[in-house]
Amino acid sequence: MAQLLIEGGSRLVGQVRISGSKNAVLPILAACLLTEDECRLTNVPEIEDVHTMRQLLQSLGAEVTHPERGQLRLRAARLASAEVPTAIARRMRASFLLMGPLLARTGEARVAKPGGDDIGMRRVEQHIVGLRLMGAQVDVKDGDYVAHARRLHGATIHLDMPTVTGTENLMMAAVTAEGVTTIHNAAREPHVVDLARFLGGMGAQVRGAGTDVIQVEGVRELGGTRHHVIPDNIEAGTYAIAVAATGGEAILEDVDPSHLRALILKLRAAGVHVEEQGRGLLVEASNPLQAVDVTTWTHPGFPTDLQAPYLSLMTQAEGHCVVSEALFENRFQHVAELNKLGADIRVEGRSALIHGPTVLQAARVRIPDIRAGAALVVAGLCAQGTTALDNVYHLDRGYEEIDAKFQRLGANLTRVEAGGDERDDLSKVVGD
Repeated sequence: MAQLLIEGGSRLVGQVRISGSKNAVLPILAACLLTEDECRLTNVPEIEDVHTMRQLLQSLGAEVTHPERGQLRLRAARLASAEVPTAIARRMRASFLLMGPLLARTGEARVAKPGGDDIGMRRVEQHIVGLRLMGAQVDVKDGDYVAHARRLHGATIHLDMPTVTGTENLMMAAVTAEGVTTIHNAAREPHVVDLARFLGGMGAQVRGAGTDVIQVEGVRELGGTRHHVIPDNIEAGTYAIAVAATGGEAILEDVDPSHLRALILKLRAAGVHVEEQGRGLLVEASNPLQAVDVTTWTHPGFPTDLQAPYLSLMTQAEGHCVVSEALFENRFQHVAELNKLGADIRVEGRSALIHGPTVLQAARVRIPDIRAGAALVVAGLCAQGTTALDNVYHLDRGYEEIDAKFQRLGANLTRVEAGGDERDDLSKVVGD
């Protein structure tokens, strides 16, 4: 396992291109199982979670080629199995997105109960309830979900929470079901909309994506398509926060500002100059940062995936603020690591109380999950001295070329191989 050394104290200045969306590409890759024809994807991020999904698809019989960087070609002309290999599936939560496509394509599926970064309960009951309403028989056997259906049929599904992966799984299951499926209280995230666009390119009839009611009219079969994955709003938000935290000035290229409205509002309230420039975003922090409260929520609310790096930003802001996590009950594991660096943060239930600004001091810290890793990178950039981050594997799962991109902005980062005693048991590493 690698270790990341960060020499703090440098302002981030320059330009950086944002990669394709991790959260968009994973369900799109799963959806490629819905057709026998070839699908071609561009703007695919080169991250570990994409490599893991490729392995899963290949294990099921799909042909996956990588003609050049950022591109994938997939064809599932024949599926060798409808059982998702448990050992690979447990590396990331997104493996459960294969349930809907496999059930729609083959009439059966076996997928392990999803793991996930230890940020709280992320149950899949809503997936299962929806599939059962569509005519599937779903049971739990030896820790796996086993599903069967002669042919799925349309249904009216009311989600008790706007679950992103639940919405995506049910959309994919519904595209070839008989009749019309209506999903109420659907997730509205940009990656849900991108999946709907991809399915539409395959010939699916999906309406309402981006609203809380999605309607899918089933078709007999789908064909291949070409698709350009949307930019990663979480990666863009992470770099915007890092630039602001270091008092820097940078242009984020290939960004959709409409996917970052909640963060932009909070950055401006904190005194950061944020200017939309077409497909770019200028972030400039020349004034002292001011503390601003945040509560995470589903889109278009403040993204839970940006809560951790935002917490690091607030350690550099003047005043007191409260960051509340409304979606997951255990997403403050990074607080203990931030406090090792000298942050003044106290957790009370689902809220973190931050007193700033604090002068952070370098220390050795451990990354517990992807977004906590981003928070520790931001903190390390602000700290005096050299901060050592263990478990860099988590960052590689969600951020493409994170070392090189920060280096292009002037950060002093070095990746080194850690000793054997720092290696994680990869069998325990599961998804975001």
